[in-house]
Amino acid sequence: MTQTSRSSRLVLGAATVATGLIAGAFYIFACAVMPALARSDDRVYVEVMRDINDVIQNPVFFLTFLGAPLLTVVAAWQARGRDHRRWVWAALATSLLALLVTVVLNIPLNDGIMENGDYGALREEFEDPWVAWNVVRAVLLTVTTGLLVVATGSRAGRAERAGRVEGADRAG
Repeated sequence: MTQTSRSSRLVLGAATVATGLIAGAFYIFACAVMPALARSDDRVYVEVMRDINDVIQNPVFFLTFLGAPLLTVVAAWQARGRDHRRWVWAALATSLLALLVTVVLNIPLNDGIMENGDYGALREEFEDPWVAWNVVRAVLLTVTTGLLVVATGSRAGRAERAGRVEGADRAG
């Protein structure tokens, strides 16, 4: 096994794990955090979302959030000319689309809820669109994770088949 092959497997695996972590974060918001907050009054809702927006901006989250698409870019580059490249390039497309949704739609909504104003009005402008776009990015990153898993499996299957053929050549 070459160093390049080992490196590309490591990058593909890291992209898969990082993407799965971010997909899971968005999923838990869709399934638990936002439905729980929906039960709150306007003041609590806005203050909790402000707190979340504040604490989520940390090095661990940013490393994973930005690392996932960056690792997928590197994995796509490393996959060129290989059988699994279509899976990785499809994963890259869905990953970048999720990043675009976040940057263009969710982050401006996050910024808006941080402004001073009536809690009811801030919530009204924020809640429904943010929840909807969060579901979109959760689905996109879940698809991305699945595509990366398939790419990882197709690499492993190809390596296993190559090993059997190589072993058969030695035996014959």
